[in-house]
Amino acid sequence: MQTKFQLDEDHIPKRWYNIQADLPSPMDPYFSPQTMKPVTPEELSQIFPMALIGQEVSQDRYIDIPDEVREIYRTYRPSPLIRAHRLEAHLKTPAKIYYKYEGVSPPGSHKPNTAIPQAYYNMKEGIERISTETGAGQWGSALAFATALFGMKCTVYMVRSSFYEKPYRKSMMQAWGAECIPSPSERTQSGKAMLARDPDTPGSLGIAISEAVEDAATHKDTNYSLGSVLNHVCMHQSIIGIEAMEQMKMAGDEPDVIIGCVGGGSNMAGISFPFLGEKLRGKRQVEAIAVEPASCPTLTKGAYAYDYGDTVGIGPIAKMYTLGHDFVPPAIHAGGLRYHGDSPLISRLVHDKVMKAVAVHQTEVFQAAVTFARTEGLIIAPETAHAVKTVIDEALKCRKNGEEKVILFNLSGHGNLDLGAYDEYFEGKLSDFEYPDSKIKESLTHLPKIG
Repeated sequence: MQTKFQLDEDHIPKRWYNIQADLPSPMDPYFSPQTMKPVTPEELSQIFPMALIGQEVSQDRYIDIPDEVREIYRTYRPSPLIRAHRLEAHLKTPAKIYYKYEGVSPPGSHKPNTAIPQAYYNMKEGIERISTETGAGQWGSALAFATALFGMKCTVYMVRSSFYEKPYRKSMMQAWGAECIPSPSERTQSGKAMLARDPDTPGSLGIAISEAVEDAATHKDTNYSLGSVLNHVCMHQSIIGIEAMEQMKMAGDEPDVIIGCVGGGSNMAGISFPFLGEKLRGKRQVEAIAVEPASCPTLTKGAYAYDYGDTVGIGPIAKMYTLGHDFVPPAIHAGGLRYHGDSPLISRLVHDKVMKAVAVHQTEVFQAAVTFARTEGLIIAPETAHAVKTVIDEALKCRKNGEEKVILFNLSGHGNLDLGAYDEYFEGKLSDFEYPDSKIKESLTHLPKIG
């Protein structure tokens, strides 16, 4: 049995929700790595269009979605909300489990929700090419998809370990006309420096960001685009939670717990921020749980401090939970979660105890993914499987305590291109790694001196 709650095209949201409007105090400013002073719009305009810079700092609760963007959203939105009856029965839990399925987009994840408007705003300002990074390849393929629709070029620096483990993500990018380069590369000064330091490095999102930012900063026709972390990205993703609110009303339920995996934080922001905005306004009570890998425990073991968003230190400096910008996590299969920092907004909410964070291990994550596949039928991305692991944990707590909670999570992408990782799990080749506290402390000694 499966119950699906599907809205029609007329219910595609017309506005994004901006949680900055509901925070008790403003966000800490970004700092320039060149001046070590609050970054100016003029400095940011070297790599971002002014429309996105405005959204990044906006205090407006809602921002209109352009008609051209909504028209493309129509190709896959609204995404369905599904009640996981079979998983509930398998777990013998009194909890109700719902998931918002973002794998229905052409690239197969939630990432186009921000790739489309980012490409649109760049196109409107005359930008011809966008450079970006990608971990597991979901963001790179989403931006390749979006730039193709607006007749733009796209260059993607893909973390080296994922580039070779997930070759078909590269194929997707190429099909949409993008160039995909393993990072670190010989293309940039940042990449060359990293390869000279460690020729066998698996790469990291921080390194790939450095390359993409350098590419944009050194080419007048090119801007940089980030698939997570930044405030405007989280705002674009709020379309997920806005739809979910309406669909939960269709189901006759309200979530007690909202769960999402976190690398940079965009899909967790997307599903949870509209609900947490109401919590901050005193209109509802809801628990939000951010799930990260134990091998890259940014929220659970990192420091809440100012740090560079990239490894080399050429991008803006942000206040966030961080493991240190030169932290290089192990090459786990959840490549999209291998980031040294987190969204400043997610970090702020965790720091203020509006959201909590947990860390889980790779083998138990794949065990949860297999359980989900054998009950709900969907093969999910390793990133999403982190959320499913915690959903199962929460549902089993409900069984133990006799609680009838409603659990909502974001199924941020399918795993149809991650079958090599599943093979390794079935063959017993996956291992768990918990990063030593000593290594984290060492990395944190290199934080920039702000304030």
